[in-house]
Amino acid sequence: MEWSPEMMEKLAALREKIESTGQDFETYVNGWQRASFQNYWDYVQLDTLLSLQRPVTDVADEPIFIIYHQITELYFKLARIEIDAIAAGDLSVEDFTERVHRINRYFGALRGSFGVMEKGMKKDEFLAFRDALAPASGFQSVQYRIIELGCAPLINIVAETKREEVRDSSIEEQMEFIYWKDGAKIEDTGKPAYTAVQFIEKYWDDLLFAADSYEHCNIWERYQELLQSGVSPEEQLQLENALRLLDLNVNVNWPLQHYKTAVRYLSRKPSDIAATGGTNWQKYLPPRFQRRIFYPELWTDEQRAQWGKSWVDEVLKEIEQGS
Repeated sequence: MEWSPEMMEKLAALREKIESTGQDFETYVNGWQRASFQNYWDYVQLDTLLSLQRPVTDVADEPIFIIYHQITELYFKLARIEIDAIAAGDLSVEDFTERVHRINRYFGALRGSFGVMEKGMKKDEFLAFRDALAPASGFQSVQYRIIELGCAPLINIVAETKREEVRDSSIEEQMEFIYWKDGAKIEDTGKPAYTAVQFIEKYWDDLLFAADSYEHCNIWERYQELLQSGVSPEEQLQLENALRLLDLNVNVNWPLQHYKTAVRYLSRKPSDIAATGGTNWQKYLPPRFQRRIFYPELWTDEQRAQWGKSWVDEVLKEIEQGS
């Protein structure tokens, strides 16, 4: 069989690519002759993936809980891929907007999948295995913390009561007052919950590095650069709509889904069940209490003042009607 000129050009280009690094082209050809064809199970590491569920109890619903959280972490990784692509810069308005839309789709998929947590387990089975998980907590998802740092200036993630005080401080000083540290305290004593102590011991240096790395190339900074380079009113509206949805997805919709599930499994009269990590989920999860807003410039004064309130009120109404 004779090869077409187009195929010969491709082979010549491939040879040039390999030999430009000082390597032997024929060595690669010999290797390719002996290589096996790719298959699905090896490519996605299926056997390894299916072996990563290690329940610590014999309760039937615990694997559901583990798999759901593993899926969540994979979606977080997808979001981080897009954040890093935006941080790298040199994107057109179209590319920037599409990457933000991808992050929104990932969080949309996560919200949709929360039915697995909210309605996919028996309450008595969940309560039977949850104590064996202590002090592990979803609070300890470092990927979610990195996503926050990649989306907005650090000062917007600092606890609201401390922002003005540390606005001109260093990254390290601002990180000392990042909002989630307040939510990781024992209600009765005000001391850090052990779940937070563990988390900070393991990841604090990584989080400081991420905060410093993203401070001048986070999504908001790249958006500002696009505006300065010149965009049409239509393009600016598209950008703003994508960013507003991102703000809602990460700071309202996602925490609210957690809140709904926590209420389903942990709320009871006359007292609520504590979170496995010891944190006060009733105050930590509802968006109206945290009032965390990535892009306050994109919202009106009234919208900021009412941040998350209507969503939480709707959930509370649903809970009351169902009780």
